[in-house]
Amino acid sequence: MAIIGSIFLLLYIMLCYENFHFHVAHMYAHLGYPSAQHIVGQRYLKGAGVEKNEEKAMQWFRQAAEQGHPHSSFNLAVGKLKNMTTILEEGDVEKLLNVAAGHGLQEAQNLLDNIRNRHLP
Repeated sequence: MAIIGSIFLLLYIMLCYENFHFHVAHMYAHLGYPSAQHIVGQRYLKGAGVEKNEEKAMQWFRQAAEQGHPHSSFNLAVGKLKNMTTILEEGDVEKLLNVAAGHGLQEAQNLLDNIRNRHLP
């Protein structure tokens, strides 16, 4: 019986990888792992293995960003700039981009430079 169950589990994993991966990542995200929270956010943002939901994506990115995850910080800032979320306060975008840029994300540094150049008189 255990062998048959294992075979069905392996078939499910092979045939429904996206869905299976989402559920595993979702479990770890609920346990507070920032990398898993970022993965769940990405899945919701792209609709991979789950129905696309930008607001849920931003919520997961925020949880990971609060723990210092650089890619989630960047994605949350970009989400705010694209009006995908309203959960950020004034000045949060630059703070998030600073975190991401501080971890070596060149895209974050470029966007931060563009934002700062626009604020010049």
